[in-house]
Amino acid sequence: MNRTWAAVKKALVRDPRRLVRLGLWSLLEAAPAFLIGHAVARAIEDGFARAEPAIGLGWLAALGVTWLAGAVAARQVVLAVAAVAEPFRDDLLAHVVEGAVRDEPATRRDSAAVARAGLQVELARDAFAAVVTTVRGFVFTVVSVVLGLLTLAPQTLVLVLPPFVAGLALFLTSLPSLARRQRAFLVADERLAEAMTDMAGGLRDIEACGLSERVAARLGRQVGEQAGAARALARVTAARTAALAVGGWLPVVLVLAGTPWLLDGGVGAGVIVGTLAYVTQSLAPALGGLVQGLGVSGIRLAASLGRILSSAPPAGQARARIRPPSLEVRLDAVTFAYGPASAPVVDGLDLVVPEGDHLAVVGPSGAGKSTLAALVSGMLRPGSGQALIGGVPADQVDPAARVLIPQEAYVFHGTLLENLAYLREDAPRPALDAAVEEVGATALVTELGGYDARLDPAALSAGQRQLIALVRAYLAPASLTILDEATCHLDPAAEARAEGAFARRGGTLIVVAHRLTSALRARRILLMDGAQTLIGTHDELVRGAPLYADLAGHWHPEPVS
Repeated sequence: MNRTWAAVKKALVRDPRRLVRLGLWSLLEAAPAFLIGHAVARAIEDGFARAEPAIGLGWLAALGVTWLAGAVAARQVVLAVAAVAEPFRDDLLAHVVEGAVRDEPATRRDSAAVARAGLQVELARDAFAAVVTTVRGFVFTVVSVVLGLLTLAPQTLVLVLPPFVAGLALFLTSLPSLARRQRAFLVADERLAEAMTDMAGGLRDIEACGLSERVAARLGRQVGEQAGAARALARVTAARTAALAVGGWLPVVLVLAGTPWLLDGGVGAGVIVGTLAYVTQSLAPALGGLVQGLGVSGIRLAASLGRILSSAPPAGQARARIRPPSLEVRLDAVTFAYGPASAPVVDGLDLVVPEGDHLAVVGPSGAGKSTLAALVSGMLRPGSGQALIGGVPADQVDPAARVLIPQEAYVFHGTLLENLAYLREDAPRPALDAAVEEVGATALVTELGGYDARLDPAALSAGQRQLIALVRAYLAPASLTILDEATCHLDPAAEARAEGAFARRGGTLIVVAHRLTSALRARRILLMDGAQTLIGTHDELVRGAPLYADLAGHWHPEPVS
């Protein structure tokens, strides 16, 4: 629970400006909650009761205008909540992905498990946004109603606040039990789903082995466990109904029952109707929203976050992050296979890339080029042998020392500036402009509307996403850059400019080549073909490697405009 609260707190305080913006729009959205009782009371007492319908209608018109303003503010609130929720989602997704890629290859979670974790992230994001929206609305509405009642008729608070507070307390005390029952239900439901999937996939074998009754009995027990968890959850959920009755509707009964006392105290009929408007139109709906929001979305958020955060490796197993003394890349007898029964993709590879070198990696599809890039970047660990950067195991190297750009570039919802400066948030504007110019993305920045333009990744082409990722990597402080077909969606001229920028930038550059021109620009070329690897210059490989000579012979340069 502490880790769950810490994750939520981090998301909320990440950017105080977003909270201020959310609070200001919430203030405007809550204006009708403050005005409704006053408007109704004044419309009755100063208008209709005195045969002045124009005054009464004027107060109601003012309330209507406030509601329109509140509707506009409500839309802005949704956008402000999204601005808080999306970084929260990105953090969780990064946690899931890092956990997946850090698993040992032999014990790595299957794609279905990762997909389920991704689904939990989406559920957590939606639940987080719902909880923020609900709690925010509840707080602003309750404060508005209390201020409204204080300025309208303070004595009505004696009838309204005690039952409201009692109902709220009843609901809050039931939350821990509700969370436990909800978590138990989710676990039972998932176990049943997994058992049903396994059973469906093995129906023929089950029938052939005569195990139908045994499997049916086991599934029956799991169905019973799921049904029991559902009934237990339903019993606790009944507390929500009681909380709503006490906190939302008992105040109405008390105000009606206390009407003679209020009239004796000089409170007019219009004020009593205004008080009822506060309770029925603002206070009770706010409590209902809180009960529904926390009782459903809040519990779902706690359950999803618990599942996601529990997938992190224990603190004692966390790997150190070491800044290597140099950026020499060395692979000593490295072998890697995707599973114990699979043939090695990389087999006994010895390789040295001196610091400051520019190496291109070429070879047919499936030769292990992307696997090599993942081994050097620390995304994968060798099954045997060592992958070292400056003498440090690649998977223990400080991420700030190296950067990998895969073929499918990552761009997230946010501004163009946030995407470009993701690996160097404090980058000064001149450095950002220089990176954009060097990589050749100036026209793209203009086309998208400048650095403050908000990006929809789905609306960008693959080439645009690659350019954004290339600028991000160029701007990063890393001195080891690994481009894994990171320019495959660019035209030859754009590819040449981007690769040339990284070569001029300095540091060590490893390029998994999409076109042979990438190899021609490199100082050395590594040819991979399964267990066969050769390294040399272009001329050396043309003379001594038939496969490379064949690749070069079938290569037809694309026209460069």
